[in-house]
Amino acid sequence: MSQSLTVKKRIHEAVKPNAGLSWEGVLDRLFSRFFQGLVYPQIWEDPVEDMNAVQLTSQDDVVCIASGGCNVMSYLCASPASIITVDLSPAHVALNKLKLAAASHLPDQASFYDFFGYANRANNIDNFDWYLAPNLDEQTLKYWDRKRIGGKRKMMFSKGFYRYGLLGRFIGATHLVARFGRVDFTQLLKAQNLADQQAFYDQQIAPLYDKPIVKFLARRRASLFGLGIPPAQYDKLTADAGGDILAVLQERTRKLFCDFPIDQNYFAWQAANRGYAPDGNGPVPPYLEAENFERLRTNADRLSIHNQSLNEMLIKQPDASKSVYFLLDAQDWMDDIQLNALWSEISRTARPGARVLFRTGGIPDILPGRVAPSLLDQWTYDEESSRTATERDRSAIYGGVHLYRKIG
Repeated sequence: MSQSLTVKKRIHEAVKPNAGLSWEGVLDRLFSRFFQGLVYPQIWEDPVEDMNAVQLTSQDDVVCIASGGCNVMSYLCASPASIITVDLSPAHVALNKLKLAAASHLPDQASFYDFFGYANRANNIDNFDWYLAPNLDEQTLKYWDRKRIGGKRKMMFSKGFYRYGLLGRFIGATHLVARFGRVDFTQLLKAQNLADQQAFYDQQIAPLYDKPIVKFLARRRASLFGLGIPPAQYDKLTADAGGDILAVLQERTRKLFCDFPIDQNYFAWQAANRGYAPDGNGPVPPYLEAENFERLRTNADRLSIHNQSLNEMLIKQPDASKSVYFLLDAQDWMDDIQLNALWSEISRTARPGARVLFRTGGIPDILPGRVAPSLLDQWTYDEESSRTATERDRSAIYGGVHLYRKIG
């Protein structure tokens, strides 16, 4: 079986498309097709709160999902003993391998920040050719050298990388809608305090949700594919507000723009500016902070990256060999059979005291009543840490952050 067919099969199984020619089945198949390419130029979960919640240490052996790589590279700054990261998307795997090579082989922190902080400098292409290309495996190099509309894929890093991918295009589309609503995001980016941010939201963002075009688009499942939200997760989001997604989106937009100082929230910068601060002085993920660069470079050999599912990877790991699992929102995609298979492998490979952190589109924890008691009884739910992580998650898009600890 060719690699492309294997990728399609894995993503198809992860999304679990509905059978037949129903509208739900069409949406599922469309979403799985989109997910074969680049979705997240930046991952949309908060790595700082992840690390705070699990209290990540140098003794930890970590399992996580790669996505856009911002989180796994940030975890690496905490110097855990090892990290294994996986992703079904070859594009995400190629991006993570590029970031890892850049941390190891670019000449300094400034060139690293040019590549992934500014992500729009012409010299990034020269640095790719000189420093990165010779240190990439054949498959990864082929991915970034492949031609697409507008030039080879690597050219994205000279044109504003964060404007690409499914998420980048989704944010671009929201800016188009906002422009028709005469929203001026510079007022948010120049805000001096939370009161200024709240005033911006009340005056410019909240009225958008009353516009017919916004109501129409928000209530179409396919409209949120750009956020990486499959149809099944869309349904969980709508359940939080009695079946109307609009109220959920409005509240989570408010949290993103109003609950955290703008000079500390790089997620809000990405949403409002389609990139980090252009002067290089704004908030960024930990892996892009200058003080973390040497640690990132030193720890690069502790990270391994694989194009496979969590279960495929975990099956190959020894008993009691891992201590931290970051699952993002992957479980929102899973049926009960998949959930139990995953937690069987997590429980087998987890050491006593291991921690599992995950997010859900809806507010409630999705495991009770779905994962077998024989598995879930090996774990205890950390309600206080879960509540704190949910409140402090600057990405603001998820209903809940949940933390489990292995008993023993």
